[in-house]
Amino acid sequence: MSLQVEKLDHNMAKLTIEVGAEELEEALQKAYLKNKNKINVPGFRKGKVPRKMIEKMYGEAVFYEDAANELIPDAYDKALEECTEEIVSSPKIEVTSIEAGKGMTFTAEVALKPEVTLGDYKGVTVEKADLTVTDDEINAAIDKERESNARAIVITDRPVKAGDETVIDFEGFVDGVAFDGGKGENYPLTIGSGAFIPGFEEGLIGASLNEEVDVNVTFPEDYQASELAGKAATFKCTVKEIKEKELPELDDEFAAEVSEFDTLEEYKADVKKNLEERKASEAKRAKTDAAIDAAIANATMDIPEAMIQTTQRQILDEYAQNMQAQGLSLEQYMQYTGLDTDTLMEQIRPQAESRIKGRLVLEAVAKAEKIEASEEDFEAEVKTMADAYNMEADKVKELLGEKGKKSLLEDICIKKAQELIVENTKEA
Repeated sequence: MSLQVEKLDHNMAKLTIEVGAEELEEALQKAYLKNKNKINVPGFRKGKVPRKMIEKMYGEAVFYEDAANELIPDAYDKALEECTEEIVSSPKIEVTSIEAGKGMTFTAEVALKPEVTLGDYKGVTVEKADLTVTDDEINAAIDKERESNARAIVITDRPVKAGDETVIDFEGFVDGVAFDGGKGENYPLTIGSGAFIPGFEEGLIGASLNEEVDVNVTFPEDYQASELAGKAATFKCTVKEIKEKELPELDDEFAAEVSEFDTLEEYKADVKKNLEERKASEAKRAKTDAAIDAAIANATMDIPEAMIQTTQRQILDEYAQNMQAQGLSLEQYMQYTGLDTDTLMEQIRPQAESRIKGRLVLEAVAKAEKIEASEEDFEAEVKTMADAYNMEADKVKELLGEKGKKSLLEDICIKKAQELIVENTKEA
């Protein structure tokens, strides 16, 4: 195998990779053995047709595609090992020549890691966060706890009002005709939750138990079912159950039930302390984000499109894995939301660009500041991972391997560069 590298504009490069005749011959033979049982030639039993006979009947190129597919992954990996450039995208492969007895040549168009010209990254100014916790915030947090500990009281002597938890039957009609998906029975609905289209829940306010009422609404123009979008509809509804939330009294008894404290005063003090800690944590995160964003804004770099597309696909794969963990496939998600892959990729693009820029700038800062990760840093990170996954440290190292260790050391340097920027940030 031989490699030639041609640099192109905008941090792109074309790798020209040549595979020798002997390697191609081995791949052609593999392709023949793989396909011979599928080919019928008069006068021969299936699987017994000589390769030369097949090539004579169907042309010498009959096995070229399978042979190329066999050769390219390994040849490309070897080229990457030989290449001194840092490649940051998936390759765009094109076979330019292939001929038995002569070998194969293919090109791989790839993105190269862009050079970063750093601007100011020390002493950048960010907005100082207000860490004050107000009485309103304390009361809101306590009210949320009261809501979660509320009990539902069955109501029989009044009509529906805002905030009620109801159970309803409904059927929707457009121009007097029932439409698919517009019917439900024993459906739980909290009035004011916004679970239904605008106007529906409000239309139930004042309805009495077991009395059929007409709720007139108009579907939004951007409604996901296009055949209903913008259409006026009437829902015939029957309220079968009304419940009202009864909040617990705000007293020492409530404090003792929802916390480890005996008095309401102690509980409020603890709520305030937790809110202060949360604000401090959020402020630290916001300060870090703002400082890194400022360093990115002050830097210049030419990011190749192929690098952005590769990162978009990585993020999409991460989304798919997260959804899979929740029992939902990416295909199901797209079906439910009405989105397609192209739309998702476009929505992901800003996140991909931000991820790339942040990584490149932090790498450049680490290089400029001569930041290194020591063996002690590595051991500490391995211990953290081992504790998190309840594993032995040696097992974590084994799973990481040399490639994983190199990546982890790079991540440690990135973290140190981030800390350096934040430590030198000014607040105003």
